[in-house]
Amino acid sequence: MSEINLNVNIGRLTLQNPVMLASGTVGYGNEISEFIDLSKIGAIVTKSISLKPRKGNPPRRVVETASGMLNAIGLANVGIENFIKEKIPFLKELGTTLIANIAASSIDEYVECVKLLDDIETVKGFEINVSCPNVKEGGLIFGNNVDNVKRITEKVRAATEKNVIVKLSPNTANIADFARAVKDNGGDAVSAINTLVGSAFDIYTRKPKIKNITGGLSGPAIKPVAIAKVLEISRNVDIPIIGIGGISNWKDAVEFMIAGASAAQLGTINFVNPTAAIETLDGIKGYCKNMSVKNISEIISSRILR
Repeated sequence: MSEINLNVNIGRLTLQNPVMLASGTVGYGNEISEFIDLSKIGAIVTKSISLKPRKGNPPRRVVETASGMLNAIGLANVGIENFIKEKIPFLKELGTTLIANIAASSIDEYVECVKLLDDIETVKGFEINVSCPNVKEGGLIFGNNVDNVKRITEKVRAATEKNVIVKLSPNTANIADFARAVKDNGGDAVSAINTLVGSAFDIYTRKPKIKNITGGLSGPAIKPVAIAKVLEISRNVDIPIIGIGGISNWKDAVEFMIAGASAAQLGTINFVNPTAAIETLDGIKGYCKNMSVKNISEIISSRILR
């Protein structure tokens, strides 16, 4: 069999394969680079970056749940100035597609962050985080309001010619409406989904297990929800979708692609198995070979349930 074409198009960006690393689970790349060759995967999405450094929420900020994890990190990050000075030199040498995840407390802050990174050749696109469920400023205030998503997409689009991907919240009734708002206002793609809102309590102290009380639920527990949200978008809006939510192996990734995703981000699994991305890529190659798939787009474009 001839070489399998694993290239995928995410808006105006072409990735060498559909395997991506999700924001917030691999830091700024240097941590996980000790375990895998990042040049082999499709892309890495950085930990969220804001205009100024953020300390995030007070601890305890992470707790394990059944088939998942709750986190309320609160978008702690080094800030955009330190990101450019301290992180970009390393990321520049990785040989993989770099997408910067941007978090903000206002629309103007989103735009300013994008403008500051726009001239950095290493950054190939932006994932705009409008849907973090565990911060008091921004977060779901943006992600659960269609008009805000429209305005953010429009303003960010005007600030860059690079790929604009908007990360959508599942904590809303009609996610397709938000995907349509992104498409109609110049966005190139959507990431679906961000974490679900969750909480956990210690039955003996009768106190929340995380200081923030609520946090973002991720991991295998949310996969069926994430697939349903991807499917809803793919049935209703013609826009590239990056699937996220409980993807732990190649079978999960393929399942998301069948539902309509063009690429798959691995998140929580990176804490459990830091080599999961390479194993997922190898598994996808094996699947394509066994199924006589010559081009990965044959899976993505099937849309059999549309």
